Amino acid sequence: MTAKTYTVKKDEIERRWFVVDATDQTLGRLATRVARVLEGKHKATWVPNLDVGDHVIIVNAGRIRVTGSKLSTKIYYRHSGYPHGLRAETLGDLMERRPTEAIRRAVKGMLPHTRLGAQQLRKLKIYAGPEHPHEAQQPKPLA
Repeated sequence: MTAKTYTVKKDEIERRWFVVDATDQTLGRLATRVARVLEGKHKATWVPNLDVGDHVIIVNAGRIRVTGSKLSTKIYYRHSGYPHGLRAETLGDLMERRPTEAIRRAVKGMLPHTRLGAQQLRKLKIYAGPEHPHEAQQPKPLA
């Protein structure tokens, strides 16, 4: 008996578009659902070395919810590379300034930290309001 393992080819990958309304959803729980779809782990053809995931559109990012006291205690750091260049910003300040960035960072942390993860992150579109310019792709709601 010879059993052959099927591996999806790059030109056989079928991509779909999904839309998610972030209104009153918890940040981390939404990010895990979205990261799973971006990676393609919801498909039977998932392989760890190919990007078989789908596109995801997140609308109403400004109305996301966080639990506990994370708005004041969760801190994002960045460094300019110069002496005394460390900058810190709380989640509350980031949500006021750029609510889409908070969701992007949460999803990015759940994707692989490789070139493949960067490619998967490019399929994520986030908008602070209810409108998005991707109606031509006919996105379906994410279950």
